[in-house]
Amino acid sequence: MRVIDIFDTTLRDGEQSAGINLNTAEKIEIARQLERFGATIIESGFPASSPGDFDAVQRIAGIVKNSIITGLARSVKSDIDRAWEALKGAEQPHIHIFLATSPIHMEHKLMKTPDQVVEIAVESVKYARKFFPLVQWSAEDASRSDPEFLAYIIKKVIEAGATTINLPDTVGYATPSEYGALFRYMKENVPGIEKVKLSAHCHDDLGMATANTLAAIENGADQVEGTINGIGERAGNVALEEIAVALHIRKQIYGVNTGINLKEIKRTSQLVSQLTGSLIQPNKAIVGKNAFAHEAGIHQDGMLKNPLTYEIITPELIGDASTELVLGKHSGRHAFKDRAIKMGFELNDEKLNKAFAEFKKLADSKKEILEADLFVLLTDQQFNEKHIPVYELDSVQVQYGTDSIPIATVSARQPNGELISQSAAGAGAVEAIFNTLERIVAGKVHILDYRVTSIGKGRDALGEAVINLSYNGDTVTGRDVAQDVLEASAKAYLNAVNRQLVKSNQKVEVEAG
Repeated sequence: MRVIDIFDTTLRDGEQSAGINLNTAEKIEIARQLERFGATIIESGFPASSPGDFDAVQRIAGIVKNSIITGLARSVKSDIDRAWEALKGAEQPHIHIFLATSPIHMEHKLMKTPDQVVEIAVESVKYARKFFPLVQWSAEDASRSDPEFLAYIIKKVIEAGATTINLPDTVGYATPSEYGALFRYMKENVPGIEKVKLSAHCHDDLGMATANTLAAIENGADQVEGTINGIGERAGNVALEEIAVALHIRKQIYGVNTGINLKEIKRTSQLVSQLTGSLIQPNKAIVGKNAFAHEAGIHQDGMLKNPLTYEIITPELIGDASTELVLGKHSGRHAFKDRAIKMGFELNDEKLNKAFAEFKKLADSKKEILEADLFVLLTDQQFNEKHIPVYELDSVQVQYGTDSIPIATVSARQPNGELISQSAAGAGAVEAIFNTLERIVAGKVHILDYRVTSIGKGRDALGEAVINLSYNGDTVTGRDVAQDVLEASAKAYLNAVNRQLVKSNQKVEVEAG
């Protein structure tokens, strides 16, 4: 059976989504989970773009051993040098170089002639092969490129030493028939094409990313690139969980194998969603909360008689088997630790004790503790790192009535350890809290986006607040949970500010080091 390599770019293309910013610890944890998921290649960042990205790529390259780690680079020597410094400690050093090949990109963005573009591509691949045994070359905007020119430049970069050729539908413009034909054309018209892997990279601007990716596989693609939950720039990338399950369910049609551990899909999706703050739409294929819900009477009747009437995918297939009561208030620390390990968390004793304390506190006020609740508690402790003094919420109170102006009073500990209290009014309770926190936090804060969602079900469900704001001109996302959504909102605000403070401190440390 033909094997299709899975190239995950959640940490690079996915992180380019508006409002997403992951710190190094979060990137490492996602990379570890992608390794468990079975990704062949993990694109962990763009080393030349920032000291933080360089640090994350370098650390992931030293930690992950069962997936190939790669980094993005422009077709310039300084980018390739930077990528080598970050990736030389990897098990199989791999670099991903890109250069635009469509007429509109060459003329208006690169301001280069086609001959100049060929020369740059060839020289960059030759230079990269001095260091890297694995060199992927991408023809940016391939789907809008002239096929004859594309075949010519691909022939030249293969001769220069490229080991993988990527044909991206960069702006999601192609139809499935067009994109499939592009791969077939290259297979038939490029000498030496049999020596390299052909890769597909589809964006979802017209909603055809999954169909286009499958069309590429049908026409000779050996590798597919995408992200978990389909996150990415603009309308996002193809969702890898959709490709993996589609190829599994319709294996008689496609006849390929990916090596993906399907039972890790749900956890991978959940982790990426929580750490990026990117909400999964309820009707999202494979991982949406309604993906296995059946409400219509005819559907329910059919399901009761034979689940196969309306369910082609089972929750168990993707590791989404329902777990009712997981632990209760009488559960001990040993049982809690055992459940954390089974859920894939690796916490030291200090963090485990803190997570257990939070669990006990929640168990006193919540009737049922479900796996979704534990996932949030454990994830929060997994990344509860304090590299520098930060703001800590002490208390929040809101005076609110439908006929009165809401007034919030917040007490918080500042980075210097001083406890400060402030009050402010607002058009609503949340705005009053944010206005009060603005008086406490040193620096300029501007709210860009904010939302609250429930974790689990019922009136006692945890509320998760996600806030996207600019702090001293830098955009950052914060998140936190509590049974009181107002408390969660205040914590999320301070979490965003603290993340930027930590990020700024790490940048200084990396640049100094």
